[in-house]
Amino acid sequence: MTTPLTLTAGRRPDGTALLTAVGEIDMSNTGELAAALAGTAGPLVLDLTGVEYLDSAGLSVLFPHADRIELVTNPLLEPVLTISGLSDLTTVHGG
Repeated sequence: MTTPLTLTAGRRPDGTALLTAVGEIDMSNTGELAAALAGTAGPLVLDLTGVEYLDSAGLSVLFPHADRIELVTNPLLEPVLTISGLSDLTTVHGG
């Protein structure tokens, strides 16, 4: 069974691509996230403020894009991003 995850693509006022994720990111739905990341060229802001859970499978999808993504997150995910080392590779903002 796939865990509920909603991905919404858009643009920020400055024109930067924006991908907003809501729900949980785990091994059952990382393919959707990977496809959305791969389908967006150039710099990308990934809004994770609506994500309640992020497992190692979800993290593994983010690492290859660390050089071009900027993460907006909630306090629940900040320790996960720090411990994994992802916050050392990309910009992370509290949301």
